Amino acid sequence: MGETQNPTASFLGLDFDLTILAMTLLTVLIVFLFVFWASRHMTMKPKGKQNVLEWLYEFVQNLIRPNVGVYTKNYTFLAFTLFLFVLVANNIGLVTKLETEELNFWTSPTSNFMVDFTLSLIVAAIVHFEGVRKNGLGGYLKGYLTPTPAMLPMNILEELTNVASLALRLYGNIFAGEVVMTLLLQFANLSIFVAPVAFVLNLAWTGFSIFISSIQAYVFVLLSTKYIGNKLDTQVEE
Repeated sequence: MGETQNPTASFLGLDFDLTILAMTLLTVLIVFLFVFWASRHMTMKPKGKQNVLEWLYEFVQNLIRPNVGVYTKNYTFLAFTLFLFVLVANNIGLVTKLETEELNFWTSPTSNFMVDFTLSLIVAAIVHFEGVRKNGLGGYLKGYLTPTPAMLPMNILEELTNVASLALRLYGNIFAGEVVMTLLLQFANLSIFVAPVAFVLNLAWTGFSIFISSIQAYVFVLLSTKYIGNKLDTQVEE
């Protein structure tokens, strides 16, 4: 079986990956529908779907509290949205494979580096915007001279590596997971005798991939809010 490619379309001289676009939109739709469904008819005494939604919200809130301190309530919704999006985006590619001999129509959006890099850039934009908003432009720029002006190049390099590492960590784990799953499916096609073995291996790998994908969503939000918290005085409320 040859390597498949995602279908693309050109618009104004730019090439768009149609599979990634469709899967990203599907991820957004799934997250929206889940939150919409779980938040209907909420009561003071939560039960069922409301319990799940509130548990997830409180889980994210407790996750980011050590990073943003007194600003936890300000950033919980952002972190909650990021967590749900990355969690679904990481795992959606494990649901099925939908491809022809040449084209692939189903994949995790986060198995594409540009998606992960875009998410990292969004986080970076929020980090620096909040740094200026909370500390003023002078206070924000002064942070690059801490602890001494000689650290300016290293502090700038740190900001760049934060963006790169956030994207590469997510991309490497999700892309590798999908590659291994594809190899296991190809292994199953070799012979009817190896198909049961491939099925068991694929089942085990899917379970492991779900675990890794969930951990990556956790780490992505944890680091994102850590970078935000580094720009804030988390001990003094606004």
